[in-house]
Amino acid sequence: MNLDELDYDLPPELVAQRPAARRDASRLLVYERASGEVRHRTFADLPDELDHLVVVNDTRVVPARIRVARAGGGAAEVLLVERLDGNGVWEGLARPSRRLRSGDRLGPVELLEPLGEGRWRLRLEEKPPGETPLPPYIKEPLADPERYQTVYAREEGSAAAPTAGLHFTPELVGRLDVERVTLHVGLDTFRPLAVRDLSEHALHGERYAVERRAWERIRAAERVLAVGTTTVRVLETLARGAALEGRTELFVTPGFEFRRVDALVTNFHLPRSTLLALVMAFAGVEETRELYRLAVSERYRFYSFGDAMLVL
Repeated sequence: MNLDELDYDLPPELVAQRPAARRDASRLLVYERASGEVRHRTFADLPDELDHLVVVNDTRVVPARIRVARAGGGAAEVLLVERLDGNGVWEGLARPSRRLRSGDRLGPVELLEPLGEGRWRLRLEEKPPGETPLPPYIKEPLADPERYQTVYAREEGSAAAPTAGLHFTPELVGRLDVERVTLHVGLDTFRPLAVRDLSEHALHGERYAVERRAWERIRAAERVLAVGTTTVRVLETLARGAALEGRTELFVTPGFEFRRVDALVTNFHLPRSTLLALVMAFAGVEETRELYRLAVSERYRFYSFGDAMLVL
C-alpha cells in the first residue's frame, strides 16, 4: 500500500478539541459491510446494534508529561513512553535532546542511556508526577483529566488513551457482554507514517496481557466486537498462536486476514497513520475513503475526542 492512499481532506474545525458533554452522546456512524448500508446514530444506541461479545482494552494512561528545569538553566520536558521494569526504569522522550547527556538529572528523572531519535532509557525516583499527555492536535486544556481515561481503565501503563473506549459510560458497559484485554499504548501507534511504501514500516512493540479465562471466552464467542484498533491488534496477535502475555509488533494493512475480530468500533483517525491503514484493512480501502468523505460532509468530529464509527 502506498502512503498517498492514506490521505484525505479534513477541515480543521472538525478536529474535536474537547470531549462531548456526556461520553455516550457522541455520534456513531454505523456501516454494514455485507449490505453497504449506513446509519447515523448516537453512541448510546450501540447495544441496539449488537449481539457480540464486546472486547475492550483496559489500559490506563499514566501522567506521562513531566516538565522540569535543567541543572544549568532552561526548560526541559520528559514524556514517558513505556515502563521497562518494576524498579522505576522507563523509556521516554526527552527534549531538548541534543543538550542532554547520560547521567543528567531532570527533577525526579535520571537519564541513563540515549536510544536515538530523542528516546532515552531513564529512571524515575517516584511515581510519575506529570500531566496527562494530550495529542498535539488538541490545543485546549482538559478540564478533567479523567475524560482522557476510559471508565473501565485499570492497568496503568499507556502513553496515550485507547480513544474508541472514551465513549463508554458505566451504564452503557452494564448493558453489554464485555471482556477485557490489556495493551499499553505507545506513541508510535499514533505517529504519522514516514515511508512511501507501508511494507517498509515497522511498529515498535507494545506490551499486552490477557487472562486465560478471558481469551477462552473470546476464542469461543460466536461474534466478537473489538473496541478500538489496539484491541484488534491484541486479538489478532493471539489468534495467530502468540502467548497470553508479551509484546506485539503486528501491523495490520489491507489484505490482512482477520481471524477473530468480526466487528469494530473505532474513532476517525489521522491521515497517513497506521490506525487508518487498519480500518481500511477491515472495512475496505475505497469503502473507508467513502465513509470518511461522508463523515466530513455530515460534520462528524474527528480524532481522540471526536465521534465514532461501528463497522459490522
